[in-house]
Amino acid sequence: MSNSAGLKKLWDNPSFRFVFLFTVFFVLFYYFNIFFMGITAPGNYYSPFLDEHLNYIRALRTFLIWASALILKSLNYTIYTSEYTLHAYGIGGINVVYSCLGFGVMSFFTAFIIAWPGKSFQNKIIFLIGGIIGIQVLNIARFILITLFWRSSSLPFKLDHHTLFNWVLYIILLGSIFIWTNTYQNQRKSLN
Repeated sequence: MSNSAGLKKLWDNPSFRFVFLFTVFFVLFYYFNIFFMGITAPGNYYSPFLDEHLNYIRALRTFLIWASALILKSLNYTIYTSEYTLHAYGIGGINVVYSCLGFGVMSFFTAFIIAWPGKSFQNKIIFLIGGIIGIQVLNIARFILITLFWRSSSLPFKLDHHTLFNWVLYIILLGSIFIWTNTYQNQRKSLN
């Protein structure tokens, strides 16, 4: 068997193709976001044009802080914000850094949905948009809860809110993905 025939046989294996595509898309999305964060932050390879006109990282951070502040204000808290912070007067606050924005989780989710075989393009787009909105709704809830309740970790093993949030979010995402992928399998079995 020639190398190209062996590669074709490997590529025709849906499990291999899924793992390969998932890995490629995840690495591409995740590291592109890190790269973009680097070139839109003043320093060595800073791009003023991208920072001023296409900085989606700053836009997401601004939106998350604004939405969290809006909800807290509607609950009658006195709120003050800056480009990187959200504080409830006399209660607490949060400094919103890159790792708070969920780009790693969104990269994982997006790569998984794109790489998954068998779903229609429309089905993938609907689930992808719903999932990303869901991730950010949970992120806003996290910002609000941290602002109101989080103090230096009194939990065992120095558990911090990033780790706790990631556990909860990945459990929810994996449950959603399980339901989504099995819905396809069940629909296909019912058609046979």
